[in-house]
Amino acid sequence: MATVQIGGIAVGSNEPCFVIAEIGINHNGDVEIAKKLIDLARAAGCDAVKFQKRNPDLCVPENQKLVPRETPWGTMTYLEYKHRIELGRAAYDEIDEYCRRVGILWFASCWDLDSLGFMDAYNPPCYKIASACLTDDELLRHTCAKGLPVILSTGMSTVEEIDHAVEVMGLDDLILLHTVSTYPAQYEELNLRVIPFLRERYGVPVGYSGHETGIPASVGAFALGACAVERHITLDRAMWGTDQSASLGPSGITRLVRDIRLVEKALGDGVKQLHPKEVSIRAKLRRSEKEA
Repeated sequence: MATVQIGGIAVGSNEPCFVIAEIGINHNGDVEIAKKLIDLARAAGCDAVKFQKRNPDLCVPENQKLVPRETPWGTMTYLEYKHRIELGRAAYDEIDEYCRRVGILWFASCWDLDSLGFMDAYNPPCYKIASACLTDDELLRHTCAKGLPVILSTGMSTVEEIDHAVEVMGLDDLILLHTVSTYPAQYEELNLRVIPFLRERYGVPVGYSGHETGIPASVGAFALGACAVERHITLDRAMWGTDQSASLGPSGITRLVRDIRLVEKALGDGVKQLHPKEVSIRAKLRRSEKEA
C-alpha cells in the first residue's frame, strides 16, 4: 500500500505512527492559549498540530444562529459565540510563524470554501476534512483540487456515504480516519475493527481520530494498523469549551505518544526467529531435542 507524504513525513502502514494533536477550538479564541497547546504537542513528541477553521456565517445553521448561549464572556447568541472563538488572519500569522520556529507541522480542517481559501496563505502540508463535511461534495472537490494530501474523517457516516466521498475525491494522496463522533465517546462505541475494514475496502492508509477519554483505545488503534492517531489536547480538561472533556491533558498526550512509540518497537517485523538474547536462556532451560 502506497504511503502519503505530509511535510516530508511518510504516512502509511509500514511507517511510524503520525501523531496529530488536535487543538481544534480548545484555544477558546486566545492565540496565547494556542501557543501553549503547540508547546505541549511539541514537548510530547507529536508530529503535527491541527486547528479548525470556519466562517461562522456559513457554517452555523440558520435555526441555531440566534439561540442564546452562556459563555465565559457573558450571554450571547450562538453565532456571536462562534465568531468570538474563531481565530483570524493576525492570529494565524502568529501561529504559522510560531510553529515554524518551534519545528512542528500544522494544518487545519476547513469547514467551508471561504476557510479553504483562507488557508492558502500558509502553504499547509495537507488538508483535513471533518466528519461533518464528508457529504459536502463541493468542499471535497475544491479541497482535492489544491493538489495536497487530504485527511478525511469518517465519523457519523455510513459506508455508502464514505464510498461516495472516496469516489468524489479519488484515492491519490488520501488518508481516511476511522472516527466515532460522540463526545466523549464510550469505549463500547469505538469499534476499532473498522480500521482494517476501511484499509481493505479502499486500499489507502487508514488512521484513527479518537474522542474517548484515556489512551488505551488510541494505542490499540495503532496496534490494529492505524497509520495516524489524532487526539484533541487541552491544557486542562476542566476548561470551558465543548471539546475539553474529550481531550487529553498534558500527561495524557505525553503518555499516548510514549506508548505508541513503545508499541512500534514491540510490533517488530513479523518474522518468527530465535532472538540472540534467547540463546543462553534456551541452553539453560530447554531439555535436549531427544528429551523433548
